[in-house]
Amino acid sequence: MFLHAKQVIKMNVVEAVILGIVQGLTEFLPVSSSGHLVLLQKIFNIKEPSLFFDTMLHAGTLTAVFVVLWKDIWEILKKPFQKLTLFLIIATVPAVIAALLFKDSIESIFISAKFLGWCFLFTTVLLVTAEILSRRKTNCANLKTADSMNWIDAVIIGIMQAIAIPPGISRSGATISGALFRGLDRDFAARFSFLLSIPAILGAVVLQAKDLLKASAAAVTSAQTSVNAGAVIAGTITAAVVGFFAVKFMLKIIREKSLYGFAVYTGVLGVLVLLDQYVTRIVF
Repeated sequence: MFLHAKQVIKMNVVEAVILGIVQGLTEFLPVSSSGHLVLLQKIFNIKEPSLFFDTMLHAGTLTAVFVVLWKDIWEILKKPFQKLTLFLIIATVPAVIAALLFKDSIESIFISAKFLGWCFLFTTVLLVTAEILSRRKTNCANLKTADSMNWIDAVIIGIMQAIAIPPGISRSGATISGALFRGLDRDFAARFSFLLSIPAILGAVVLQAKDLLKASAAAVTSAQTSVNAGAVIAGTITAAVVGFFAVKFMLKIIREKSLYGFAVYTGVLGVLVLLDQYVTRIVF
């Protein structure tokens, strides 16, 4: 979910578009956006984008969520004091606590990518397990919606989101899996996951704000230049457009298909990463 970025550097439009595509596509598909961005940087030796560019990528994907789920968001804004709002808040807390308590460890994991292959495989296990349990629940019990969901469901989904902070573990995959574990309706599980991404992405931006101000001040002092305006605009628009279609696609998939295809993909990717980390050493 989180793109690790601290340096202020030059970046061209092509690199910005590539990162925008990856961020927009993988932020909402259950394959881990952070894992793909780390992997992409390793494969193509792409330097870290600036903190400002990172923030704008998040803003782009956030825009996509607002556009696709505007009806759901509008219903929450019209009646903010409702169960769904409370559950979204509850589900956000575990990730916030984890991010604050383990900030240094998380940054170290992003930099080293030491556990990237294992994390991709963990995502595979989550998706397969969620599908198996979901199919069983569909056949034997009434599925939960916003009206029948309870606070324990929200806590479990929130814990799953916290677990998904390391690169390679999909935030959407983990939260949707947590929702399916708890017997939520598949369509509602996906919508709750994407609504939950709003405070998650906003939280990432807020946490970056302080560092962004420091980086800006340092850039002025040392006469450094950030990514060019064209790259920022191209990356942001790309992330927003690709993210829009990714959300629409994922909602359709979760309603009509299974998550097994994504499980196979992350499984194969995890094995390839591990082979390179421990045997071939081509990228890592």
